[in-house]
Amino acid sequence: MTDSNVNYRGELAALLAALCWAIASAIYERLGQRLPPLQLNFLKGVIAIGFLAATLPIAGAEFPDIDRQPVGLLLVSGAVGIGIGDTAFFNSIDALGARRALLFETLAPPLTALLALTCLGEVLSPGAWFGIALTAIGVAWTIGERRVESSRVRRQTARGIAWGLLAAGSQAGGASLSRAALVDTEISPLWSALLRLIAGTVCLVPLMSFRSGTPRTSAVLIDKDPQERTAKHPSLVRSPRLLATVTLAAFLGTYLGIWLQQTALKHAPAGIAQTLSATSPLFVLPIAFALGDKLSLRAVLGAGVALAGIFCLFRS
Repeated sequence: MTDSNVNYRGELAALLAALCWAIASAIYERLGQRLPPLQLNFLKGVIAIGFLAATLPIAGAEFPDIDRQPVGLLLVSGAVGIGIGDTAFFNSIDALGARRALLFETLAPPLTALLALTCLGEVLSPGAWFGIALTAIGVAWTIGERRVESSRVRRQTARGIAWGLLAAGSQAGGASLSRAALVDTEISPLWSALLRLIAGTVCLVPLMSFRSGTPRTSAVLIDKDPQERTAKHPSLVRSPRLLATVTLAAFLGTYLGIWLQQTALKHAPAGIAQTLSATSPLFVLPIAFALGDKLSLRAVLGAGVALAGIFCLFRS
């Protein structure tokens, strides 16, 4: 019984991370109507850093004596996966909604496999390539669902797809770097999560400064409608309910989500951890339905095809 628990610790953590991200994404979709993605990413990072810093002494997790290289890999992983990846993901949610944006998460495991092939020389089996193709088809089928849309909405959808692809690529790169840092070191998932979050949050500061200095130029990077967004910019100090909502989303999606993800990458191979972490679309479908989102048969089947591709990659 003990060996079984140890063997599946990473897999269970990955599934729990997917559930946390699904719930948090539904909250972020509502928050995106009031806060721009860059600011939202920075706020959730600061809040989650506070949670992690408070947890470390309680958990008794001391920083291990490790080389600079793993620490550097974790910092770069955070800048890529959290700083770039999460900002792109929030932009994708803003344009597409949580359900469609999360479908791009299913591309992270295949992209991780492609990175391993090109950078590490890992040869994939035919079954793995079949899983990659099936995942891409499932995502394309769902995103390509025809709707009666204005030209402005079509441009917004195209922008959301581009952000989703950037998010998936950034998260795949960040996960690969994180796995490389964790596999042969004694650093705990708590410390790795904190290092990644610090790097991802700090790298947002220059972008936020650039935005405040040149709002028209930088607004293109983070905002589909700058004037409308500015009008909706409430002060968090004056809106305790908004601050509480951001805190809840940061607790679920960032504090718990990244801690669980790092646990998965510590105790399971990167491909398996990424595969199971990418099951968020499966969890978000009933959440989206409960929140009033109309689910077409094509959307459900497309998500199923994408997830089937992921599990084919996992089995291979």
